[in-house]
Formats: sequence, C-alpha cells, structure tokens
Amino acid sequence: MTEKSDFDSPMLRTSLAQLDQVAARLRLDPDIHERLRHPKRALVVSIPVRMDDGKTAVFTGYRVHHNSVLGPTKGGLRYDPEVSLGEVSALAMLMSWKCSLMGLPYGGAKGGVRCDPRKLSLQERENLTRRYTAEIILMIGPDLDIPAPDMGTDEQTMAWMMDTYSMTQGRTVPGVVTGKPIIIGGSAGRREATGRGIVYVLYQAARSLGQELKGRRIVVQGFGNVGAVAARLLWNDGCLIAAVSDVKGAIWNPNGLDLRQLETHVAEAGTVVGFPGADAVSHTELLSLPCDVLIPAAIGSVIHKDNADRIKATIVAEGANAPTTPEADVILRERGVTVIPDILANAGGVVVSYFEWVQGLQYYFWRESEITARLQEVMTRSFNRVWALASKEGSDLRTAALMEGVSRVAEGYKVRGLYP
Repeated sequence: MTEKSDFDSPMLRTSLAQLDQVAARLRLDPDIHERLRHPKRALVVSIPVRMDDGKTAVFTGYRVHHNSVLGPTKGGLRYDPEVSLGEVSALAMLMSWKCSLMGLPYGGAKGGVRCDPRKLSLQERENLTRRYTAEIILMIGPDLDIPAPDMGTDEQTMAWMMDTYSMTQGRTVPGVVTGKPIIIGGSAGRREATGRGIVYVLYQAARSLGQELKGRRIVVQGFGNVGAVAARLLWNDGCLIAAVSDVKGAIWNPNGLDLRQLETHVAEAGTVVGFPGADAVSHTELLSLPCDVLIPAAIGSVIHKDNADRIKATIVAEGANAPTTPEADVILRERGVTVIPDILANAGGVVVSYFEWVQGLQYYFWRESEITARLQEVMTRSFNRVWALASKEGSDLRTAALMEGVSRVAEGYKVRGLYP
C-alpha cells in the first residue's frame, strides 16, 4: 500500500498550483479542470531483482498515465533513489502540457524506479529493467504508452525494454519505446535532440529580445546528455561557456572553457572536476555566477526563493524538468529575467521521439538532416506561438506555454465528452 506521503511531493504541489493558476486565467470549465488535476491511472509495482551476489533485492517502480485524450501516452523512465509516486505523477502532468504545446498526438506519462543506477552492475540494471517492464507491461504498447530514456536511463535501457516487450508478443515491436539504439529502430538525432532544441529556442528568445547570442557567457548546470550537447552547440556557434557542473562538482573559468578539451577530460576522468585551467566552485555557487544565459539541466527545484535574487543571467533556459519553483518564478519575473519554461525549452527530446515512433510504425527512416530541420521547425513555431501569446496576455513565457498546452488538452476533453 503506498503511503500518502509517497504521492505528495513538492513537484506535484508545484504542478497542481501552476494548473490551478492557468485554469483560472483560461476560465476553464470546473469539471474539466478537476479531471486535469488527477492522473488517468497509476501503477505501483514491486520489482524483485537477482543481484550479482545471488541475493534478491526488491525495488519499487511506478508508471503513471496523466491523460490520453489526444492520443497514446508518452513519457520517460527515470532511475533515481529519490523518485516517488508524487514526482512521477507531476512529471506525467508536465508531459501532457509539453506534448500538447508541441502539437504532438500524445498524452503525458512518466515512469520511475527507486534505485541508484550508479551502484548497480550492468547485469543488475538489465535484470531490473526487464522485470520492471514485465510488471508494467499491461500499461505500455505502441498505441497505448511509449516510454523513453530519462534521468539514469539510456539507449541500452530502452533496448532491454523493447526486447522484453517483444518477447511477450512473439514479434519485434520497435514502436513500444523511443530513444533506443539506431540498429534496432532508433532515430538519427534522438540523442542530441533535447540539447539541440534548447539551442533553437535560445536563438529565438535572443532574437525576440533584440539580442545577439554569439559571444554571450553561458553557465550550464548538468553536463550530461542534455547540458553537454547544448554547451557544445553553443560553443561551436561562438558562445563562451564559462561554467559547467555534474553530480561530482562544478568548474568555472570566466574566460571560457575549451569544450573539445573538456569533453576529452570527461571521457577520461568521468567528471568535469579537475579540468586543468578551471576553478572549482560549489553547486550552489554555480547558479549565481555572472553570465548572460543560465541552463539548469540537472534536477528539479534548484532555483528557489532563497537563491532566485542571486541569479545574474538575463535568460534562464530550463533544460531540466521543473528546475524553478513558483516562488522563484515570481522573483525572476520581477527582476526582468526571461525564463524559457521546461515544457518548451526541453521539448526537443519528445519531438524527435515522436519522429522515431512514426518512423518505426512506417518502417521508413529519415536522414539526420531531415530530423534536425523538422525539429527546428517545430521548436521555432512553438516558441513564436508562446511568445506571441505572452505578449498578448502580458504574461511570462511559462504562463503562456501552460495556457497553450492546457487549453488543447481541455478542448480534447470537451470534444470527446465523458464516458459513460
């Protein structure tokens, strides 16, 4: 039995508060508003895993469908020691708004397993993934719910999930997951999609603000798949990457870091820590370093009421999910900081996941140049729509993005009605 505290999480409270504020602004039908506050279904599973020492450990896993009014549900799977039903429910809700905002025929979903993947061997991670997939198999499928990688999971995780599902069906089913290796039906450009999408909306934001992005000082929190890709693309375009961080620490050089050398260092050392020519700073200090653009691409709630007044960036592009609390949003807005919200900034991953899903269903694959061109088109169009709505409403970008995303889902409920 899941305790109430497992469902109640800061991220869920934040997501519900955002929904309530937007519902009031949209004058949403109270009945539809109430439906949107609750997930369509949620599953909590026990995952027994045979460990390398021969003993059995039992992990807790979750899969939540927020809604499926616009199509099958879509959302990542994260492995993290702190994951909870409340967090997964909040992330599923955010996925609903994100898919809707991008114009994708998906509802929102999310999954999680409470574990520390860094402490598991490769075989233990495979055993965990396959058993988790078997436990939630009644909730996933290419026309039901399509998982993807998230924090602590990767292409290999998706390959194990696809194989496990396919074995139960007696045939290969590439469309059951996205973010898998290209050799088994993955899409070109999927790995870089989230980071690339951040760069596309950053350029649109700078242009809308009458600024030039080239030569600007960038700070990236989280030098993982998302942050590292965004940093490299911006560096290639002439931006100055002043600071980066990972789970082990943070480094800073006001004159800029050489990304090519840094990537070599990370490949050898497994961390940004100790990179020659850079000063070590704390994770806390990183967020308040002088810069033009801050990209929080690690975990949630890192910008809050106690540090928002120390953010020096003029643009915050949210690479992570929910990195800014509502209290911090107010402070940043009052200080004139432009926040590109998560459901817009980091949507590149789900956009290319959609492309991968379509390619898998058709057994027809696109060139990477086609993928990136279509991604840029979707991200640019979505940003411009949000910017125009924010200007019309006199709101910040988060409010406008949520209004856009929520209104489409609400319209879907209105048109489909209530069964029975």
